Amino acid sequence: MAEFFLELFSEEIPARMQHAACGRLIENTREVLAPLQPEPAVWMFYGPRRIALKAEVAAEVPEAAISERGPRASAPEQALAGFLRKHGANKDDLVQEGDFWVLNRKTPSQSAKSFIAAVLPEALAKLPWPKSMRWGSGGDFTWVRPLHRIVCLLDGEVIPFTLGPVTAGNETEGHRVHGPGPVAVSSVAVWEEKLREHHVVVDQAERRAKIAEGMAAQAAALGLSVAPDEVLLDEVTGLVEWPVPLIGKIDAQFMDLPHEVRELSMKINQKYFALRDAAGKPAPYFAFVANLEAADGGVAIIAGNERVLRARLSDARHFWDLDLKTPLTDLLPKLEKITFHAKIGTQRERADRIAALAREIVELLGADGYEASQAEWAGRLAKADLVTGMVGEFPELQGVMGGYYAARNASGWDGAIVGPAIKTHYQPKGPSDDVPAGTVAVAVAVADKLDTLREFFRIGEKPTGSGDPYALRRCALGVIRIVLENELRLALKPLLGGDEELFGFIIERLRVKLRGEGKRFDVLDAVLAAGADDDLVRLMKRVDALGEMLATDDGRSLHAAYKRAANILRIEDAKDGPHEGLKVEGELPLPEEAAFRDRLDAVQSETAGLLAAEDFTGAMQALASLRGVVDAFFEKVTVNAEMPELRRNRLRLLARFRDTVNQIADFSRVEG
Repeated sequence: MAEFFLELFSEEIPARMQHAACGRLIENTREVLAPLQPEPAVWMFYGPRRIALKAEVAAEVPEAAISERGPRASAPEQALAGFLRKHGANKDDLVQEGDFWVLNRKTPSQSAKSFIAAVLPEALAKLPWPKSMRWGSGGDFTWVRPLHRIVCLLDGEVIPFTLGPVTAGNETEGHRVHGPGPVAVSSVAVWEEKLREHHVVVDQAERRAKIAEGMAAQAAALGLSVAPDEVLLDEVTGLVEWPVPLIGKIDAQFMDLPHEVRELSMKINQKYFALRDAAGKPAPYFAFVANLEAADGGVAIIAGNERVLRARLSDARHFWDLDLKTPLTDLLPKLEKITFHAKIGTQRERADRIAALAREIVELLGADGYEASQAEWAGRLAKADLVTGMVGEFPELQGVMGGYYAARNASGWDGAIVGPAIKTHYQPKGPSDDVPAGTVAVAVAVADKLDTLREFFRIGEKPTGSGDPYALRRCALGVIRIVLENELRLALKPLLGGDEELFGFIIERLRVKLRGEGKRFDVLDAVLAAGADDDLVRLMKRVDALGEMLATDDGRSLHAAYKRAANILRIEDAKDGPHEGLKVEGELPLPEEAAFRDRLDAVQSETAGLLAAEDFTGAMQALASLRGVVDAFFEKVTVNAEMPELRRNRLRLLARFRDTVNQIADFSRVEG
């Protein structure tokens, strides 16, 4: 196998595009180089000014035989001429097989070098970018940023081809400051080594580690730690070629700003990392990464970044002070001018609905009148920060700022309750995000999500396939997580306006959640089939108890016995109508069937009380106690007895067994 290496060197590529572009580069290249049978492992490299790959490929495209059916023998000459022209063949290459002309020929082997030079330019030209541009003398050729150099090597030998205004060669470039100018390379190893000498770390994983470890070491020297931010770390990795982590100081005058404001401004505008002290609280320092080694050790760079941050935080301070001058209640009229959705209404109407629903939920949870009024206040004020200056500047802070403003400027409400409720009402925003806690906070968060679901389902805007423009799946999952993780005993259907379709949508998201956690969603279906239950906490207790029982030998045996009984009943029902679990008439001649009947009587009585008390584990244990008598019944008793009365009684026993199990779960829905 030969080493194939390709590097595309350009002006700075946006960090968010680099990984995906390199992945598409590998896909396109692997596809067009398929005749060279590339090894499965393909190495990718990406950074601010380059994307590159290395692959092992065959030295040549082997000789191949081609057989392709052409036009009918009776087809017009024009059709035959077009077929020959398409394949670069002449009529002497054809043979007639039946009613058709057939082209049989061999393609000679071709060196990998000439093959790559022929097919690669078109594949590279088709590489998609979210945004691309034309420049200079490039004509119609587009790239994400002006393309300057292409390195294309096969075992160190240049594969010459032209892409736009650039011809492939063996020269790349190093760091803009520390290693400018062309650098000749002859292999991937030489490329990595020489670029390192010219202050470029080409491996993105190595750059990422150097950044993380360097910032952590510098922070530790001050007794601090870096606040985790994997997304920002990935982005900064794509911004620098020669990472030099540094620490700057935040002016004390800005430390009383909400830490979310300060840290979001640092992250969004400057790509700075927040630091924490030993207690985990915000520290008056920030970490950042320079792209060069300064002669003064970074003193001037740090001072410059501190100056820039001072200006950014001064802007944030302006918005903070200005917003605090206006009570949230004074902002409510402005919500009347903001349309949430043309078919749903304004943000003010939405806030009023959330307020009413939050109060209803709090009352259902058994809270007192004071908490109910606080929930109503929090719901009504939840969207007021949408018209504040800070949220206008940083939309990511909606909810968060409303929480701060409600806590600072309480006017008729309890800021200690309403503030946190507003602050967390958008949570959880993702699978790793915490859910709100506290009666009022969870009520407002659930109300916000249920209102969104109810209104969009009402106007027919439901998710379809992969399309979910209003994030309704995330809303449903948020409701599920808040309810389950806070163990909220709520009947959902009345809160959904009785919409069965919407309830089914939420249950489907619960199935997806269970599947993602590696749990058995078939058990959920079995429990739901036994009777609709819109109390998710109770529902999951039943699911967990059944899942635990089915994992035991008794549970597995009972499941097998249920399926056997259900199959017998299905067959016999087809013969002479449905057999119901009625009382057995007369005597049962065999002790096994009498024991089965007596145990069924006891289990039916036991499970009724246990289910009413929501002791689902106890109910499952009672059900599992049927295993012995069921096994003995099937071993010793012939169900289809010749005597009609005996057959009827035994089928009634099986029907009672099926119905007893079905009170807890429909075992026919359980897989296995």
